Amino acid sequence: MLRSTSFRRVRSAPVLLALALATVTTHAQAADATTPGAPPDLSALIECRLGHADFMAYMKMLVDPLKAVAMGWRPQPQVNPFMVEYRLNSPVSVFGRQTDHIAFAGDGVVALLDLADPHVLARELQLETGVDTPQKMIFGREARASEVTGPDGRAGWIETAVINVSNVDSHPGKTLAGCSYSLDPPEPAEPAAPGTETAAPSPAGAQPR
Repeated sequence: MLRSTSFRRVRSAPVLLALALATVTTHAQAADATTPGAPPDLSALIECRLGHADFMAYMKMLVDPLKAVAMGWRPQPQVNPFMVEYRLNSPVSVFGRQTDHIAFAGDGVVALLDLADPHVLARELQLETGVDTPQKMIFGREARASEVTGPDGRAGWIETAVINVSNVDSHPGKTLAGCSYSLDPPEPAEPAAPGTETAAPSPAGAQPR
């Protein structure tokens, strides 16, 4: 049975990248081993129409700028310490808008849109509200959750994709919109509560004739 994941993975982009920076080298090695050739469609990745393995295909670019340049991406100065940003030679269309500015943030990828109010896109995409204050806005919705076979060959891993829309202080006037991907192992079985073990049946007594 799938675990309840409603809106549990909606995070702002800065929080997302804090998780990935510590493990990006491992991700890149895994991507090199499992995703040869051209990476998946970027627009589909940002719009949560792909999967965790597709997201992993891009991780090698985060540790090798030359691979990003070869894709027509221009690494940008790190204005926000929790985001790895690129400008694209050819704009992409995401959520009905075009942009040449993207960023990787933790377990997700976002497009930076020229949209001052994230509420506009959040309403269009029918997202749930995570945070909504004058300073900070985070909206999201789980696009997909499914049980898959994990990298260890076991069934029961949970692959999720969550649409995220937010803002961030380092990029005023911009709306960050994209998708976070995750692949979680099965939850461990809960141990039986003390005293609930099934007792062995006692031998039947002799019955009178």
